[in-house]
Amino acid sequence: MRITAPMPSDAIFTELGARLGRIRKQQGYSQDRLADEAGIGVATLRRIEDGKDAQLSSWLKVLKALGMASSIDGLLPESFGSPMAEALQDTTRARKKRSRAGFVWGDEES
Repeated sequence: MRITAPMPSDAIFTELGARLGRIRKQQGYSQDRLADEAGIGVATLRRIEDGKDAQLSSWLKVLKALGMASSIDGLLPESFGSPMAEALQDTTRARKKRSRAGFVWGDEES
């Protein structure tokens, strides 16, 4: 199932937990072994996989134990290129360029 903005939080956590369970099994981990390697309790891992635990610190430990720490970067990228941010940067650059050129009336001949 694809996660979308209108989904309720509990549905998102349920989907993420199900994905984690599938990945854990694909990598050959039991819940006991993954919990041990992640440094969390088995009950905590079960809650995460059931979509009932949303503590980011527990998620980070599990993702690191699975060798998926790089996927964390996608959660909040270092830079975010939105059209609005780019437009604001273009406006700021144009203002700075005009201020460096000195005052211009706009009716000068080229």
